Amino acid sequence: MIQMKKNRKTLKAIVYILLTGYSLLTLFPFVWSLSTSFKTTREITAGGTFLPEDWSFQGYQTIFSSQFPTWMMNSLVVGLAVTFLNLVFNTMAGYALARIPFKGRQLIFSFLLLLIMIPSQVTMIPLYIIVSDLGLVNTRSSLILTTMINITYIFMMRQFFTNFPREIEEAATVDGLSRFGTFFRIVLPNMKAALATQTVFIFMGIWNEFMKPLLFISSPEKYMLTQGLNALSKQYMNATKWDVIMAGAIISVIPILILYILLNKYFIRANDQTAGIK
Repeated sequence: MIQMKKNRKTLKAIVYILLTGYSLLTLFPFVWSLSTSFKTTREITAGGTFLPEDWSFQGYQTIFSSQFPTWMMNSLVVGLAVTFLNLVFNTMAGYALARIPFKGRQLIFSFLLLLIMIPSQVTMIPLYIIVSDLGLVNTRSSLILTTMINITYIFMMRQFFTNFPREIEEAATVDGLSRFGTFFRIVLPNMKAALATQTVFIFMGIWNEFMKPLLFISSPEKYMLTQGLNALSKQYMNATKWDVIMAGAIISVIPILILYILLNKYFIRANDQTAGIK
């Protein structure tokens, strides 16, 4: 018995050591980027130490004197709009597929599962043709309208609603609440974990999206952040301005980190599909 306990402790220690090592390995590129953003161009090209010898903010000054703030605002506006619309449509569609009986419900659900397997690259040209016919090329609306629904999160929300106790909804109906009242006043408040998970992944997805902005947006003043960073890298790479490139990369990560920190407690609870149900 004592030997078994020792073996468990040893195994636990090994697992923690491996996880700690993996975490440090994963964190290293970010720390390196952060350190590089505060170095001078001469120090970067010369090699030098891991930490800056002479701390410099020239990279950040260059970033903010360019169109970078405009690109960041464009991404923020599109990201918030897409996240909000996805939360509304994905959640309501998931609830309908889980709770509202109607003819062809299972067929529609099976068809949606089939669509998940289609690579997004296959639909890019048809999407561009539709957006062009609507006269929305080179506008924010082209990005918002083509990403405001995500089948993956419709499926996820359906699974959450499927596991939500029907007794709670039936009690709300007995108390006189309509279907919409039950959904907005009873069900949604108990789905914070699922909504937080959806918020983090959707915002992160659109914030890091590169192909669709590249396809739809052509004017530099309307660039999304990913396009702007790509333009900066091409502009400064030959001049070895890695401090500017790294400064832009570090700033672009900040909104994602803030969002995750704010929703972290709900995000963790999402592992339990019945989270929040008392």
